[in-house]
Amino acid sequence: MSNSLTIALSKGRILDDTLPLLKLAGIEPVEDLNKSRKLIFGTTDPDVRLLIVRATDVPTYVEQGAADLGVAGKDVLMEYGSQGLYEPLDLRIANCKLMTAGPVNTPEPKGRLRVATKFVNVARRYYAAQGRQVELIKLYGSMELAPLVGLADKIIDVVDTGNTLRANGLEPQELIAEISSRLIVNKASMKLKHARIQALINLLAEAVERRAS
Repeated sequence: MSNSLTIALSKGRILDDTLPLLKLAGIEPVEDLNKSRKLIFGTTDPDVRLLIVRATDVPTYVEQGAADLGVAGKDVLMEYGSQGLYEPLDLRIANCKLMTAGPVNTPEPKGRLRVATKFVNVARRYYAAQGRQVELIKLYGSMELAPLVGLADKIIDVVDTGNTLRANGLEPQELIAEISSRLIVNKASMKLKHARIQALINLLAEAVERRAS
């Protein structure tokens, strides 16, 4: 089983966009992942299994060796700090932007800026690079609410269409990073199973190019 591979994925848009790429690489789950409550799935390749975990946990499972590979958004990797991982391939899926946002036509406050976000590490680095003092408020969801009820002046969040922001009287402002999903690899696995993993990376890279053409 030394050549077996475990791939960590998270349900939602990333999973929906990843499965067609894996299929082009010859890997398909033997069950419908969205209709089962199971968390470990076999695939049409007897040596490959899929783990379903929270999006924010994918880098942890891969770095700690519970999975050999995973697919995670660049926003998650930026927040997690992915020095302990290889990031060999941009899958060019689940594209969006990581941005600041605030109430429409509202000037910035004179004093210390209060920013609500779940990306506190990204926010800290972003404002430190600007030499700005900010108060960071960690939230796990419903970011748009924070400026509306006076909890924060701005938010930092992932923006796709911007419709949710506009529906809540907010507007996207500063672009922090362009986001897409990346293939990540455990460093020890890359050494121990190099040929197997490199072959999969090559197949996925071909699938990404075919999808783009």
